[in-house]
Amino acid sequence: MAPEQMADRAEAGSAVPPPRPRPLDAIDLDILQMLQTDGRASIRSVAERVHVSRANAYARINRLIEDGVIRGFGARVDHERAGQGTSAYITLKIVQNSWRSVREQLRQLPGASHIALVGGDFDVLLLVHTPDNRALREVVLTRLQAMPEVLSTRTLLVFEEEDLEPQG
Repeated sequence: MAPEQMADRAEAGSAVPPPRPRPLDAIDLDILQMLQTDGRASIRSVAERVHVSRANAYARINRLIEDGVIRGFGARVDHERAGQGTSAYITLKIVQNSWRSVREQLRQLPGASHIALVGGDFDVLLLVHTPDNRALREVVLTRLQAMPEVLSTRTLLVFEEEDLEPQG
């Protein structure tokens, strides 16, 4: 079950606990690391690397997808080279019990790349990538602060960033 589904269930007060994830063995973990490094790896190369048959590798990858362990395959983007040279983390304090509504609005926000409901001094942590400071200002002052559920924001400009996931 996706994290947002679990949050929705918790918000709805459902007494049904989420299903327990199946345990991952060493081969599953090796497959995950290989696919994180190279999401375009062929079934054949995965099978050879983890020393299982192609059918076994295929079945394991499908199970990891069906169980929600693998949420998708994508490219790691250098945002600056892609014309999104200004990045910022934005913290939001929101009206109590408005997470689902705010989340839906943030999903539509241009440049939003990560949204998290968090505990602490603020409620939401948002990562955005914009072409420049003017576009960032537009996101914060026009889009975010216009949302009635948003009580306050704080913008943390990113000077440099590094992806800590396995590199291909």
